[in-house]
Amino acid sequence: MHTVAITGFGKRVKGKAMTGTAWTKGARGVALGMLLLVGAAAHAGQAGGVNMPDSLQVEGKTLALTHMELKKKLFFNVYVWSLYMEEEPTCFKEAVASNSLKRLHFRFLRTITKDQLVGSFREGLRQNPAMRQDALSQSLEKLLSSLHDVRKGDDLVLTYLPGSGLHVSGGASGGVHIPGKSFADALFSSWLDTHPIFPK
Repeated sequence: MHTVAITGFGKRVKGKAMTGTAWTKGARGVALGMLLLVGAAAHAGQAGGVNMPDSLQVEGKTLALTHMELKKKLFFNVYVWSLYMEEEPTCFKEAVASNSLKRLHFRFLRTITKDQLVGSFREGLRQNPAMRQDALSQSLEKLLSSLHDVRKGDDLVLTYLPGSGLHVSGGASGGVHIPGKSFADALFSSWLDTHPIFPK
C-alpha cells in the first residue's frame, strides 16, 4: 500500500501509506476525498488523480494544505483525503485543540453504498471513547444520518468553524451542522489518531 502525501504545508513526499485505520471493509470499503476548492490558486500536488490547491479561502480566512494522502485497498484507489488548517500546528494536541478554522476534505474514488459509508464511519470514529458518550454519540448519529450513497468523484467536507461548530457538506451528505467544539474535536482527534501525521 503506497501513498503520495503533501506534508509540512506544501512539501511533497513519497512513501508507504499510514496504516492502523479501521475504515476498511471489503475491497469496495470506504472512499473519502476532497471538495469546495474555494479560492484555489496553484496546485500543491496530486494524489490518485486528484489535484489540491496550496490554499483556499473559507469565511474570509486562508486555509493552507497541511497534508494530502491517497489510500488504497488491495489494488483499488479508495479515497484521497486532505487536511487544511488556518494555523500551522506543531503537534497532534495543537492540531486538535486549536480554535481556528480547519477542514478534512475527502474525494471518493469508488462507488460505495450509504450502508458501507455509515458502517465505516461508525466503526472508525467510535474507537475514540469520547464518541461513545451520550452527547457525542447523538451528534455522531446526526452526522451519519446525513450521509448518502456515494458515486465516484463525490466529495465530503468536514469544516470546523470557530464559535459555530462542525459543518458537513458535499455530494456525499445532505448537509448538516453540529454546533459547538466538542464533537469537532473528537472527530479530528479520531482521524488524526489513526492517521498520525503530527508528533504526539
